[in-house]
Amino acid sequence: MQRRSENGLFDESGRMPQSARAMKWFGILLAVTWSFFGMAQDTNFSNTNLVEPDATYIEMTNEIARDVNMPTNSRVMSLDDCIQVALEHNFTIRIARYNPALARYTLWGSYGVYDPNFNASYDHTYSLSPGGIDAQGRSFVGVEADTDQLNTGLAGSLPWGMSYSLGVSASDQTGSRPTTFTSTNITGFRTNTFFDVNTNPVVLLSPNFATTPGRSPFETSSGSAGALTLTQPLLRNFWINSDRFTIYVNKKELQKSEADFRDTLMSTVTQVETAYLRLIQAQENVEVQRKALELADSTLSENRKRVQIGAMAPLDEQQAEAQAATSRAQLLQAESAEGTQQRVLKSLLSDNYTNNWLNIVIKPKDRLVAIPQQFDLQESWRKALAQGGNPVRLQQLRLTLEENEARVRLQKNQLFPELDLTGSYGYSGTGREFSDAFGQIQSRTSPFWSIGVQMNVPLSQTAARNNLKAAKASRDQQKLTLEAQEQNTLISIENDISTIRSDYESVKATHEARLYAEAALEAEQKKFENGKSTLFTILGLQSKLTSARSDEITALANYNVDLSTFSFDEGSTFDRLKIDVNMD
Repeated sequence: MQRRSENGLFDESGRMPQSARAMKWFGILLAVTWSFFGMAQDTNFSNTNLVEPDATYIEMTNEIARDVNMPTNSRVMSLDDCIQVALEHNFTIRIARYNPALARYTLWGSYGVYDPNFNASYDHTYSLSPGGIDAQGRSFVGVEADTDQLNTGLAGSLPWGMSYSLGVSASDQTGSRPTTFTSTNITGFRTNTFFDVNTNPVVLLSPNFATTPGRSPFETSSGSAGALTLTQPLLRNFWINSDRFTIYVNKKELQKSEADFRDTLMSTVTQVETAYLRLIQAQENVEVQRKALELADSTLSENRKRVQIGAMAPLDEQQAEAQAATSRAQLLQAESAEGTQQRVLKSLLSDNYTNNWLNIVIKPKDRLVAIPQQFDLQESWRKALAQGGNPVRLQQLRLTLEENEARVRLQKNQLFPELDLTGSYGYSGTGREFSDAFGQIQSRTSPFWSIGVQMNVPLSQTAARNNLKAAKASRDQQKLTLEAQEQNTLISIENDISTIRSDYESVKATHEARLYAEAALEAEQKKFENGKSTLFTILGLQSKLTSARSDEITALANYNVDLSTFSFDEGSTFDRLKIDVNMD
């Protein structure tokens, strides 16, 4: 990761580590004690009557004593440390980490349409056909049969739209059919006359035997194997169909989820960096207000001495007391702001706040520095268009546009009529027993095949045409959305650069203002000691110095936060901080 230089412009000096909560209550205790101490001074110089502390002060003092003694631990952390902890424990990252996995499962599941399906069926049927009257005028019953049919096979579809089925079937039929039986009883004779080679007539006498109606049993087995049937679309559903469209969309959704997770990481890192910088700002501001209070208390102490010896009017002492009270209140506000910023940062680092971070006080290891930056607007635009975007990431919009383009292709293909090429091939066999039928199949002596074309042309394409129009409109709308967001991103990058340059100038200006304020106060203090200035002027310059110091810290923090925001909008946060993100 990129480390911040220790030799930057406007470095702040190191601060003694303190507990923010303890120092807050210590300030309150100091304010209360000083108030009582001031009221206990010589009443000749104050119009305020001394009063006993009420229950509120007593309770406040007891609470201060309890909180000051609360166990707290300081943890010195660099920005790299905070980012590393956040990448492992931030709730937003942990939740978002599931999204690519969920999208990946959905994609893998969509390939299930190509899984072959095993099918099997068994049927038993009984049939009795109508009878009739034979040549002798006798009635007979029709064919009676019991049939067992077994079918089994595999069926499915292929990625280029072809559907297939491969099966085996077997059938066994048993039953009886009407027939006649001939007896040995002669019921008459019939003659047949024909001529020999010499044209002499020859008469053949044949007996007629008696017949009786009856039924004869039968059994027939048949089967087929390797019965492969194929259907290939040639127009509709040829280059894209609903199954392939679903897979394509799920691929894009996976890419979107991975890009969204990367953006979540980048956004969280940016939030951590911003919170870290604001915490440094808050702690530095506490030091500024503490210095202001020390200066105000020192001035008040000196003024009281002058009042005691008669060198200053009591009214001037009251002005100094007001200044000290104001500084004390501002210090309490600064400490409260620091505590709030502590919790903001810790909320980004923690997935178990009460156990791991409740009594931890983060002490930033880095300092606020202003390192001048050089910008190439065209290069920044290129990076932002490739992997950035504000407020919506452009890569997400581009992937959505690709989904819409695929939907247009699908709906356009649905306008074509169904024209399918069909074909089948296999072997069959028959016999009295199954062994006879499958013996013929094994010998491949009875093949069968077919080839053909089937067409289905809708008389009206109302639904398909309007679906295509809707898909095109959605695509065009998404194109405009992308173009608008690209323009917003370019403007955002330009605004970021302008803000950074402006804030850098503010850093320099506030730095000079702080130096001038320190010099002005020092010069005026010497004049005051020589009796050539007034306390009112001194107190005013002290307030200006405090504001100048606070303004400088704020300018430094704003400048660094601007750089962080610019990197996020440009999509270069990981490169700037040298973070290697492994999406696996």
